[in-house]
Amino acid sequence: MRHPILFGLCLSAVFAVSACEKAGDADVKRAIKDVNVIDDANLNDIMLTVADPNEAVSYFQKAVKQDPKRLEFHRGLGKSLVRAKRPTEAAAAWAKVVTFSDSTSEDRVDLADALIRAGDWDKAEGVLDSVPPTLETYKRYRLEAMIADSNKEWKRADSFYETAVGLTTRPAGVLNNWGFSKLTRGDYSDAERLFAQAIKNDTKLFTAKNNMVLARGAQRKYDLPVIEMTQIERAQLLHTMALSAVKQGDVTTGKGLLTEAIDTHPQHFEAAVRSLRALENNVSN
Repeated sequence: MRHPILFGLCLSAVFAVSACEKAGDADVKRAIKDVNVIDDANLNDIMLTVADPNEAVSYFQKAVKQDPKRLEFHRGLGKSLVRAKRPTEAAAAWAKVVTFSDSTSEDRVDLADALIRAGDWDKAEGVLDSVPPTLETYKRYRLEAMIADSNKEWKRADSFYETAVGLTTRPAGVLNNWGFSKLTRGDYSDAERLFAQAIKNDTKLFTAKNNMVLARGAQRKYDLPVIEMTQIERAQLLHTMALSAVKQGDVTTGKGLLTEAIDTHPQHFEAAVRSLRALENNVSN
C-alpha cells in the first residue's frame, strides 16, 4: 500500500527537479542576454568614439541587418555615417530612426543636422520646426542659428547663436560660425571680436584664425593679430592677409605680404609663390 505513495513522492521530486532545471536554464539565458546587451553597449561606444569611421559604419550596417528592431543600432549607423562624412546616407539613416515609436526629439535634431550637412536646408528647417520648443539644447540652437543665417534672418540668427554659446562649455566652433555670419554681412569689427573669442576658447582652431585675418583685412588692418600660431600658420595667415589686401586694391602691400609669407614658411610655399607670380604678371601687363 505504500508503493503508490512512494511512487507519487518520487514523481513529484522528478517534476520538481525538472522545474528547477528549466528555471535555471531560463535564468542562465537571461543572464547571457543581459551580458550581451552590456557588451553591445560597450562596443557601440567604442565604435562611435575611437574606431575608424568607415569601420564603424560597416559594424552598424551589419548590426542593423541582424537586428533591425534595435533602435540603438540605427542611431549608431546615423552617427557613424556623419563621422565618415557621408551626409546623404546619414540623413537616410536618421530618417529611419525617427520612424521608431520610441524615437526622441533629439533624434529629429540629429536628422536636421544630417540634412544640413547634405545641403537640404529646407527639409532640415521643416524637421526642426517639428521639434517642441521645450527642447533647449546646444545642438538645437546651433542648427536654428545656421538656418536663420541661410534665410538672412539676422536678428533670429544672433539670438540663436547667443543662446547656443551659453549652452556649451566648448563654444569655439559656434563663435566661429557666428563670426563668419557677421563677416558675410559686412560687420567686420564684430566679426573680428567673435573670432578672437573663438580663438581664446580654442587656440588650435585655425579656421577662426584665418577668418579673423579676413575680417582685419576687410578693415585694411594688415598686421597679424597677437594670437598663438605656429610658423607654418603664420605664413598661411600672411598669405590670406596678402590676398585680402589685393582685393582691397592695396597691391603693393599685398606683394610685400606675399614675400613675407614665402620667407616665413619653413618649406617651399607653392601657393604664395604662385600668387606672387600672378600678381607680378598682372602688374607688368
